[in-house]
Amino acid sequence: MDSINKQQEEKNYQDLHGTKAGERIKEMAEKNNTCFFCTRIRTGEPLNVRPMSIQKMDEEGNFWFLSASDSYKNQEIEEDNLVHLLFQGSAQSDFLSIYGKSTISTDKNLIKELWDPMLKTWFTEGVDDPRITVIKVETKEGYYWDNKDVNAIAFLKMAAGAMLGKTIDDSIEGKLTV
Repeated sequence: MDSINKQQEEKNYQDLHGTKAGERIKEMAEKNNTCFFCTRIRTGEPLNVRPMSIQKMDEEGNFWFLSASDSYKNQEIEEDNLVHLLFQGSAQSDFLSIYGKSTISTDKNLIKELWDPMLKTWFTEGVDDPRITVIKVETKEGYYWDNKDVNAIAFLKMAAGAMLGKTIDDSIEGKLTV
């Protein structure tokens, strides 16, 4: 029996490289601006996963987060700087997986650039809280799955496929290399 991917009439796989990959990463990550930030990925034990808000991202596939120097996350990054970021933009589309290398910085100018007053919930002394660090994640590779069209058109294609008993899938997926 053929794979469902081979039953497609439309092309549904496309790897993206360089600038196109970076732009796609940024476009998809901006739809939610939060992700699951996973550490301890090389230990052979369950991952440590927590939600994190992105403070900044760029077209090269880099992400910046603010984090407490005394957090478990920072301690885990000191032990193993490889991390995994998982994004979901909506219930039906915009899935993004990013594998990257993280670094921790205490650059005060960068902290001020990334600061948001809502962060005072975690950093009670404000932007000058001595516990604030910046985590930068540099994407090494990623994978995306999304709809080619807006969700409404994707749903109509899926409904038509169900009525016709034919695979009409509007998805597109592929590897991202920046």
